[in-house]
Amino acid sequence: MEHIIVVNKVADWPFEIDGAKIVSARDYLTDEAFSDLRKARVYNLCRSYKYQSTGYYVSLLAMARGHRPMPDVSTIQNMKSQTIIRFVTDDLDKLIQDSLSQIKSDSFVLSIYFGKNMAKRYDRLCRQLYDLFESPLVRARFQRTDGKWHLQSVGPVGAADIPVDHRDFIAEAAKAYLGGKKMSSAKKKQYRYSMAILANAEENGAPSDEKALNNFVKAAEKKGVETEIIGKDDYSRLAEFDALFIRETTSVNHHTFRFAQRAAAEGLVVMDDPDSILKCTNKVYLAELLTRHQIAAPKTMIVHRGNIDQIETELGFPCILKQPDSSFSRGVVKVSTAAELEDMVEKLMEKSDLIIAQEFMPTEYDWRIGIVDQKPLYACRYFMANKHWQIIKTDDKGAMRFGKSETIPWELAPKQVIKMALKTANLMGNSIYGVDIKQNGDKCYLIEVNDNPNLDAGFEDAVLKEGLYDRIIEVFVNRIEASKRGAY
Repeated sequence: MEHIIVVNKVADWPFEIDGAKIVSARDYLTDEAFSDLRKARVYNLCRSYKYQSTGYYVSLLAMARGHRPMPDVSTIQNMKSQTIIRFVTDDLDKLIQDSLSQIKSDSFVLSIYFGKNMAKRYDRLCRQLYDLFESPLVRARFQRTDGKWHLQSVGPVGAADIPVDHRDFIAEAAKAYLGGKKMSSAKKKQYRYSMAILANAEENGAPSDEKALNNFVKAAEKKGVETEIIGKDDYSRLAEFDALFIRETTSVNHHTFRFAQRAAAEGLVVMDDPDSILKCTNKVYLAELLTRHQIAAPKTMIVHRGNIDQIETELGFPCILKQPDSSFSRGVVKVSTAAELEDMVEKLMEKSDLIIAQEFMPTEYDWRIGIVDQKPLYACRYFMANKHWQIIKTDDKGAMRFGKSETIPWELAPKQVIKMALKTANLMGNSIYGVDIKQNGDKCYLIEVNDNPNLDAGFEDAVLKEGLYDRIIEVFVNRIEASKRGAY
């Protein structure tokens, strides 16, 4: 892959970086040689990214040409968004306060050069901000109000605006950064494609255990796909890969969603895709979807402060209350009295203006039907945890106890269960899903659709064995190939 550093004027960049070509913005935008170039990483060091400015068009046309711009247009828009700025302030609050605690003045400018600052004590903060606003040269401005630091703005540093005493540091940072990219690209020549698997070894109840992750790596290697397990600190490396497989519990207000968004913007094949995460992690959306498409579910209410007093009349006791973005049985409670109902509704509504109330429908087990590429993958019966009404029982210390599970060939599962699972999953999109269904006699009731279902060694793979991993990797490979043909 060719590395191109784009500046307003070539004279603005007084360095020579091995393996990188320095070109003016005008030449990059107008020279047909760059239009015809198929693989390139473009480092946009123009002075301004203002809408429809030269710097804006460098990133926009780079995307249109199939190049990988840094920053891309999505990042440029994020830099301008005060909503994103406020979100970053909240998300990184502790790190910001700790990093800037020694600053005496009430304002501070942090210069981030290829993810680094000249003062090493800001390394962690630089890395996090760089991951969120991936751009070669950035200035982040902070203001202290009432004793607390807040991020005020993030903007580019044009090549012409580099302070003279920062030039040597920037030259070394650029060489180290581009050198790392070069080495990574050379390694990938042994494989047809590359895939990142986002996972967190410290997560309690992660979607895939270590053995399953290793099985995915083996399956990928058989298909000629180089695979690397990455973590939340590898956000800036996504452009190195052709695909991203998220094997960490997803949430919209979480780094997993940002990874999915960035991967999709970079043109990677990604599961779970951001649209699936948005839909599947919100039970209010699911309740509305099931009603619209007349898919049977336990009697459900979307609860707001105006209809709380109707829950008991509509659903009776016991009933179930659900936080919209609950997962792994967390944020899901059973209430049996009016006092419990009042208390738990108030607690859940501290986090969300809308919650779900649902009739209690006890069953010995729930069906989980795995769907990938809009086709059935596996069928499991998840039994309730011992002396508990859910399949997972979490104690006061956060330890989880699971009920037993039984995996069978999906062809042997009841036809009505498979039909309901396929119909609902296909309404969500075309990713990998785990559809939970309760069955009472011949009747089926949709409980939820999980965008990152469990795929653990010895459980969901009990029937297909290595075939389960092969099937999922095959879907990735097919989509990567279709993407490179412009057909996906």
